Amino acid sequence: MTKLLEWISVTSAIFAVWYSLVGGYVKHKLIEENMTLVLISPIIFVILFGLYAATVVLYRVFTFNNCEEAAKELQAEIIEAKRDLHEKGLRW
Repeated sequence: MTKLLEWISVTSAIFAVWYSLVGGYVKHKLIEENMTLVLISPIIFVILFGLYAATVVLYRVFTFNNCEEAAKELQAEIIEAKRDLHEKGLRW
């Protein structure tokens, strides 16, 4: 199962529970007392998901490993390509 299918499955399950609470299919005193919280819970979930996504992206950016050897190899290839182009008559 791909990550997209996992997220769609979880989202649809949460939406089904939320819809049953809002639609009045589940009757309970606690739910009726906190109906405003139930109604704004999708907004809260979107905000929490945004925080989660930003945290994951920032964590992965900060822990991205550098490849010093690959960088040196790439710089050498660039110098070699410039020298080759210069020999073939390209001047800039």
